[in-house]
Amino acid sequence: MTRHLSSYGPRARLGLIVPPTNTVNESEWARMMPEGVSFHSMRMALHSDTTSTEGRARLWTELDQAIAMLTPARVDVVAYACTAGSIAIPAESIPEQMTARSGADCVTTAASIIAALKAMDVRSVAVATPYHQALNDHEVEFLEAHGFQVTAISGLGIGANGPQEFPRIAETPLEQVRAHAKSVLGGNEQALLITCTDFPTLPLIEALEQETGLPVISSNTATLWQALRKAGIADAARDGGQLFRAGKGLQE
Repeated sequence: MTRHLSSYGPRARLGLIVPPTNTVNESEWARMMPEGVSFHSMRMALHSDTTSTEGRARLWTELDQAIAMLTPARVDVVAYACTAGSIAIPAESIPEQMTARSGADCVTTAASIIAALKAMDVRSVAVATPYHQALNDHEVEFLEAHGFQVTAISGLGIGANGPQEFPRIAETPLEQVRAHAKSVLGGNEQALLITCTDFPTLPLIEALEQETGLPVISSNTATLWQALRKAGIADAARDGGQLFRAGKGLQE
């Protein structure tokens, strides 16, 4: 498939919107990106309030601006890659409105996680995050509202004293991420979910799958998987784990 007359990204171009402190998402996507697909990023203020009228209005103002800066590059899909900032019930309400407002096909991390779990036929999940308890509680509410049982969730407490702590998420050593992820497993889960697009996880996913026998899905793998499928790209992705090998995808 050739979609663009370009030396780079002839098959598809993805637009990526990340919070300003995020340094992990782009690095992990660069490792996973299939041949002939490119991605182009924008930064946007972090939005933790997506439920109040005022919070939602600020979110839409800045999303509209970020998408408007990406669409001249003729991207095929725009991904809003922030887990907590894209949580909404129902999950598809934010990407659907992004698409309606911009005319561009859009995905969000939160909605991509739901789509990925459904595609893997998962109904119960153990969750590891870098977050503090309030954000973890918000994530449990979101997952349960979409029919998933959360067998366990644990965070590292980052952000409990304010957003100035968020750069520490990307600084978490991989061995600590690995130990933290394994600590939530209790034997009743059908998958391991590691959330936050700034949490370094990619080098761990396939090793954790081999150790645990479970599919391991991260915020970054879920978002890229959904963006690629939305663009009509069904390729596997380097280090992306079972999600990319399952042969399932939601393209609508």
